[in-house]
Amino acid sequence: MGKEKEKNKDRRTYIGGQAVLEGVMMRGRTAYATAVRDPEGNIQVESRRLNTSKGMKRAAKIPVVRGVVNFVSSLVTGSKILMRSAAVYGDEGEPSKFEKWCEEKLHIDLMAAVSFLATLLGVLLAVGLFVVLPILFADLLVSTGTWLRPYSIGYNLIQGCTRLVIFILYIVAITAMKDIRRVFMYHGAEHKTITCFEKGLPLTPENAKTCSRIHDRCGTTFLFLVMAVSIVVFSVVNWICDAYLDFFVYGKVVNFLIQFAVKIAFLPLVAGISYEVLKLLAKTRSKFFLIFKAPGFALQRLTTREPEKEMLEVAIAAFNKVYEMDADPSLPETDFTVSKSLKKYTQELKTVFAQEGIDESDAEWLVSLKTGVKRSELESSDRMLLPSEVRALDAAAGERMQGRPLWYVFGSTDFYGYEIKVDERVLIPRPETELLAEQAILAAKEGSEILDLCTGSGCIAVAVAGETKKKGLNVRVSASDVSADALALAKENALANGADIVFYESDLLSSIKQKFDVIVCNPPYIRRGDMASLQREVKDFEPAAALDGGEDGLDFYRRLAEEAPSRLRAGGVLLCECGKGQSSAVAALFAGFANVRVMNDYEGADRIVAAKRR
Repeated sequence: MGKEKEKNKDRRTYIGGQAVLEGVMMRGRTAYATAVRDPEGNIQVESRRLNTSKGMKRAAKIPVVRGVVNFVSSLVTGSKILMRSAAVYGDEGEPSKFEKWCEEKLHIDLMAAVSFLATLLGVLLAVGLFVVLPILFADLLVSTGTWLRPYSIGYNLIQGCTRLVIFILYIVAITAMKDIRRVFMYHGAEHKTITCFEKGLPLTPENAKTCSRIHDRCGTTFLFLVMAVSIVVFSVVNWICDAYLDFFVYGKVVNFLIQFAVKIAFLPLVAGISYEVLKLLAKTRSKFFLIFKAPGFALQRLTTREPEKEMLEVAIAAFNKVYEMDADPSLPETDFTVSKSLKKYTQELKTVFAQEGIDESDAEWLVSLKTGVKRSELESSDRMLLPSEVRALDAAAGERMQGRPLWYVFGSTDFYGYEIKVDERVLIPRPETELLAEQAILAAKEGSEILDLCTGSGCIAVAVAGETKKKGLNVRVSASDVSADALALAKENALANGADIVFYESDLLSSIKQKFDVIVCNPPYIRRGDMASLQREVKDFEPAAALDGGEDGLDFYRRLAEEAPSRLRAGGVLLCECGKGQSSAVAALFAGFANVRVMNDYEGADRIVAAKRR
């Protein structure tokens, strides 16, 4: 036990990191993970597998070469991760007309071009500051005729010191920026997390806080080593050039250009050697080598700050994720949920729905109902959706793309001005059924008793109870259904809408003994042979028992024609909804009633058959 504890006190890890906007990236052997704290204060983690080619893997094993490979790879990956971490806080907005024109006419992604140009300018600025300026400064000192001799060790030492001074001044200058200070705090969190793991301590913010924010394998130390190694490498190269190229000392322009070209050409070698030195220094704990580590450690005190507990939590989340992915190759990649403008999200969702064969209006309704923004205002809204809102919308959109009807996804729908909860237990109320409810409301009188057969969600009963109450009528409303599940949901809707309704579980009128003034019914009326051809949303999700009307779709109307007269008072009204093309057949079945008439729906199709008991 003692040996195991001793062993865990100093365990090395291959995992390294990088601070990003409000987060930390950790990179392992096979994957990298970036954790950020989003605008709502939640930690999000995005992970990716490293798809390294065979050539890159071979190059990564060659001393010096592997340093160049890792340096370039880190630059590319780091740039992508910085952009991704920034995306969590909001997208780039709507493309301008000029951007769209460039893409359509010139086939140029303007934002990508601007990004490339910004990167190029950044590289040129770095070259100017750390290559051109030190050469010019050293040449200026040479031209004064002082002790400094061209191309000597002192000449290259002046250049190296100039680079170091510029680097330190740059770090000090950007530290004045609040966002950069927070990045440096996350840099400290990254170091403390790795050190905590290497000490064998449980990865908790409390343990990590006690660890040093200085680490052997930091990129800041690497940059210092690049400056130090460059002095040695360029001294040797300049000495060779001075000894063997006579023209090297003639002409200031030629002199400068050759020096510039040499430094650019040998920069990969400098980076590769610096990487090897960094690895060697990181492997030893000998106090003798502290003299070589000390300058890098001193610079790290500029580029790291003491992190907050919340920052340590973010760094630990990134470390744990990449550690798990390295250990288990089957773990899937994960993605950030980024903030987006309401307008852009709606446009993207409409495009996706159209590709899936789903009406684009469903995308608008889904976003409108989930966000509370009017459908007519979606295309003009610049409101930013928070990550939690994007996640909720994505989940709802995913259900819709799997075929689930929109109103089941949303959980409720509007019927006659009342919010009606719906799910797979009941049919979704259709707009044309509002006409049936309207006729029942018009037929209601003071003291009327009204029965809603096949009530399903209870939408008709709720509307009748609510509207007659608004009219000041004392009306008794009842509702029945053969499905106990449907009745349970109908009772919820009655309670939610303050509707006083008596419920019966009954197969049509078989269990109901009293008489009514109005019986309203929206029965199953789909022909059995047509069931398979219904829309996917209907046949796969809505209850078949509420749709199947028998071989010809008229089974329930035949039963109503037989059972309803005995449950209607004299002069009582029977109101039924029917399918397109069924009104004549239903009216014929109701021949035993008086005043049989057919009414059209809002689209002009025969929809309602009304009849009175003789």
